[in-house]
Amino acid sequence: MKFFEKKKLDIIKKLVSNLKQPNILELGVQRGNSTKMLLDICDQNDGYLTSVDIDDCSNVSNSSRWKFILSSDDNFEYIVKQFDKKQFDVLFIDSYHEPNHVRKVFFYYFNFVKKGGLIFIDDVLWLPYVSGGIRDNNFVERINRLTFEKLLEIYNSNIENLTLDINFNGSGLAILKKIGDNLKHEKKIKNRMFSLKNIIKKYIYNPKPKN
Repeated sequence: MKFFEKKKLDIIKKLVSNLKQPNILELGVQRGNSTKMLLDICDQNDGYLTSVDIDDCSNVSNSSRWKFILSSDDNFEYIVKQFDKKQFDVLFIDSYHEPNHVRKVFFYYFNFVKKGGLIFIDDVLWLPYVSGGIRDNNFVERINRLTFEKLLEIYNSNIENLTLDINFNGSGLAILKKIGDNLKHEKKIKNRMFSLKNIIKKYIYNPKPKN
């Protein structure tokens, strides 16, 4: 397991470990690192984990506290039928890292998260992927930037329904808490940095601050 991945999992573990009998939904299993960590919490706190992945990851664990669903996580009707319980204390989104997909599964599964529940979204930062960065990658930089911007739009339209913290380790981790039930559609955030007024200030008229 990579260093930054472990740090992010440690953050999730710290926040989830104090929950009693947690019911957890995980979107994306892959190598099973987060799955095993969440199952450890379930073992300790009498919880249950449901994981969804488009690839067969059923060999990650044989725990009786785990249900694996082989499916794309946006096959909503099929997946919901597999749920043993319809309300979750924790939602972890770590599947297809594309902004429109992240938005789609976030809005859908938000309805199944209990009020006060935690939502984690992995890979929301682009800084390691910028030109000359430690993971220099133009495609991932662009996708993660768009995901980050989409997340800010959702939060900005729902400050009465969500809290939001961003952890900057590695590719980033969004930590949200559900505080309201009526999630609103996001609105584009107007950026005044490139308005004519600010362009003039930056390139033409740039007075020095007064002492």
